[in-house]
Amino acid sequence: MILDKNYKGLEFKDGCYYYDGNIETTENLEIKLDDWLEVTGSIKSGGSIEAGESIKAGWYIEAGEYIIAGGSIEAGGSIIAGGSIEAGWYIEAGESIKAGWYIKAGWYIEAGEYIEAGEYIKAGGYIKAGGSIEAGGSIIAGWYIEAGGSIIAGGSYGISAALYITAKDTISCGLKIFAGICTWRNTEDSDKTITCSKLLSGTVEYGLLKETGEAKKKITIDGKEIEISLESFEALKRSLKEE
Repeated sequence: MILDKNYKGLEFKDGCYYYDGNIETTENLEIKLDDWLEVTGSIKSGGSIEAGESIKAGWYIEAGEYIIAGGSIEAGGSIIAGGSIEAGWYIEAGESIKAGWYIKAGWYIEAGEYIEAGEYIKAGGYIKAGGSIEAGGSIIAGWYIEAGGSIIAGGSYGISAALYITAKDTISCGLKIFAGICTWRNTEDSDKTITCSKLLSGTVEYGLLKETGEAKKKITIDGKEIEISLESFEALKRSLKEE
């Protein structure tokens, strides 16, 4: 399916193409516009989604295969792809970002909940999630990495950031961790600190490790308040959403 400026219901206003509603197709979706596209609802494709410019959805963006945009990819809900998610600028979701392959952005990657990729996660700027950041491969940021949960890289890969790495819960990877390897400014100790509740696996090759002790989250079950680890809390939230 090709979406161009003649698509029924599409308007050009306030400097962008605007569509009120959902755009859905079981086919590949090719967005051929000379400016960015904003949709009030969701963008969904059974195949791939390709755009030369930026795409923005009020709800979610989902593709059975990959999502690629020359500009940014932004959703009020989640961004999900069976393959890769790649943007020339930034990738931002109010909820989660999940790719079966890799996630890559020229600028930053940010999610209100978790970020998860079957392969690597790479950003020219920062990588930030309200929950956990997890990759089957490496996690690489041109600026910093920050997670409200755990940071997990694959068993044969490492984690690298030009500035600091912070996780409220644990950090783990199979190889080495580098923080503060910035080449574009003078750094202080805070710029090269790796902060987490506990380093479960991996070797700090460059940076200062600061372990804060196990992070806990209070939840209520059958009227009783109990404490569980942030990692367990994130896993529980994810399983409930997938049901």
